[in-house]
Amino acid sequence: MQIKQLLGLILSIVFIVGCENDLTEIQKVITEEEVGTEQAFDVEMLYSDSAQVRVRIKGPTLIRHLDKKDPREEFPEGVQVDFFGPRNTPQSVLTAKYAIRHQRKNEVFVRDSVVWESKNQERLETEELIWDDRNQRVYSNKFVTIRKPEEVIYGYGFEATQDFTHWKIKAIEGRLKVDGLKDEFKN
Repeated sequence: MQIKQLLGLILSIVFIVGCENDLTEIQKVITEEEVGTEQAFDVEMLYSDSAQVRVRIKGPTLIRHLDKKDPREEFPEGVQVDFFGPRNTPQSVLTAKYAIRHQRKNEVFVRDSVVWESKNQERLETEELIWDDRNQRVYSNKFVTIRKPEEVIYGYGFEATQDFTHWKIKAIEGRLKVDGLKDEFKN
């Protein structure tokens, strides 16, 4: 029995010593960038507040950059964000072909075919949108289009509360519905 144990110990030592890898060989297989990232596929993340789901984020690929100075989460193949109200009622949906969240800045940047649609049939279209979580606002300095059932508004620069209940366009143009305007011209 002692001979078998001794043989097992010797083989274990040989195996452990023999498992040494050359650093250049490892670098051929794994790049330095890959070491600092985590990758996930078919991602669905839920964010809740007071036991109520508030946001669902889905995307085909999530890359987490583990950089200590600038940790970030990136959706390079697009993202869909569903916003929920009381009792999990859908309030709005945001889609984009690219998104990145900078954790230290508390900022989310979405770009490329950005569309936000509310349950009230409002639709925002732009090429980029930034969500500033610290100040709880959403903004863009790019061209935006807002479509409502009876209005289409165009402009450059957009700012809104993070729930999109109050918003403004900085340089506005478009077709607007104005109630009571006919009555003003009658006098």
